[in-house]
Amino acid sequence: MGICYHRLMCARIFPAKKTHCRHIAAILLSAMVASLLPVSTARANEIEERIAYNQSIPVETNEIENWPGGPTVSAESAILIEAGTGAILYAKNIHAREYPASTTKILTTLIATEVCDLNEMVSFSHSAVFDTPRDSNHIAIDEGEQLTVEECLQAILIRSANECAFALAEHISGSSWQAFGDIMNQRAEELGCVDSHFVNPNGLPDEDHYTSAYDLAQIGRAFFANELLCKISTSTSLHLYPTATQPDEIYEINATQLLAGKTYEYPYLIGCKTGYTAAARSCLVSAAEKNGMTLICVVMKDEAPNQYLDTISLFEYGFSNFQAVNISQTETKYSIGTEGSFYSDIDIFGTSQPILSLNQDDYIVLPLTATFADLTSTISYDTEDERQAAIITYTYQGQYLGDASVDFATGAEGYDFDAPVTSSASLPEKPEEESDTGGRVVFINVLRVLAGLLIILGVLAAISGIIYFRKHVRVGRRNWRREYRKQRRRERNFRTRFLDARRRHAVRREEKKQRRHSRRRRTKNKYH
Repeated sequence: MGICYHRLMCARIFPAKKTHCRHIAAILLSAMVASLLPVSTARANEIEERIAYNQSIPVETNEIENWPGGPTVSAESAILIEAGTGAILYAKNIHAREYPASTTKILTTLIATEVCDLNEMVSFSHSAVFDTPRDSNHIAIDEGEQLTVEECLQAILIRSANECAFALAEHISGSSWQAFGDIMNQRAEELGCVDSHFVNPNGLPDEDHYTSAYDLAQIGRAFFANELLCKISTSTSLHLYPTATQPDEIYEINATQLLAGKTYEYPYLIGCKTGYTAAARSCLVSAAEKNGMTLICVVMKDEAPNQYLDTISLFEYGFSNFQAVNISQTETKYSIGTEGSFYSDIDIFGTSQPILSLNQDDYIVLPLTATFADLTSTISYDTEDERQAAIITYTYQGQYLGDASVDFATGAEGYDFDAPVTSSASLPEKPEEESDTGGRVVFINVLRVLAGLLIILGVLAAISGIIYFRKHVRVGRRNWRREYRKQRRRERNFRTRFLDARRRHAVRREEKKQRRHSRRRRTKNKYH
């Protein structure tokens, strides 16, 4: 600015030199541009080399036999999962340690909605304001000002405001934002994260702050299940009005390019969060809903604007090559164990009511390159839900696709054990049209189930007997001895009290006798 001002004054004082000054300015500008060209070229070459390297990283799911071939993306790590089942549809370097940048904030805001009321007031401390780098994203809140939790969520997810993340972390931890890191790590572990360690609430650069595409997808399952967070994250602008605790009117634009009206608008988008630092490069966590499926996509260490192009490419891959399949409407033949006695097309109880049935809402994500009959299913009786008898897990080529619970049927009238049992050899074949009866039923080896129940009942009876014996026999004997000793003490106490009473009575009689004798002596002396 000083050089331009000096040249302007020269032109006014010496008009003849005006053209000469312009030539000098042009030469200086050309020199500056020329000096920047090598830097820009080197930078472009570095980005191209990084993209080429990232594209050479193998895609794990493309190596699965007969799995739909996924696209080549320029991100170093990428994952696409189905939110309801957690099935991984696309995997590239998903457990590599990466810096998450501002995508960290999906965990911060998720925790805030879980533990805070939206109307709680959040105070901005000195550290929350001044620990925020001035060249990072912020909305210029001053020390001592206050926003509600909901306003902080909006500022974090729409403008990626770092000071709001610091203040919200301090509000939740009750002390410093550094202490919030332990809360983040604990919640991440509960959500199924295996590669993460968080030390701050906003993703500002720190070597000890890292995660993976897999972990962000697990956090995303909880984040995108929250309608409020999805709504805020897809808002195109932030508008905060002045209040008694914050005097400024704040208006900011959401820079995410997947939103409506943006360059890379994606119509099925339901939520997203971007992130960028020099070390993390461009990161993006997003979710889209279509064809009865909700897909979550994570791309990390990408180059702008490829994070948007890669995300759209992965969404289109998922919606075009996979479908949601309801288990209860599709499962027609199921055997539990090779030695089981009950099959889906055999009922040894004849016309008895089923006691177990498949959950009507459970589904899997099936590749279009396979059929339901191609899947492998395994059953586990290890379930914590008392309404479930077992869990059936479906895989294809070793890749998890989803599971279905075998629930205890409701409204069953029971089974008449006095009725004759029809052998499996004499059972008539069921017509195909009768197999579709609304709810698919899985007949499990009831003999084993009953044997297990009998064993459990026997153990419970033995435990009850032991408890009864301890309480009513041994304890009763101890109680008899205790009562006997109490009775003896009562008798001794009674005798003691009785003897004491007799002694007191004798003393009182002797005292009365002495008093009468004294009165007689006084009377006799008086008359003599």
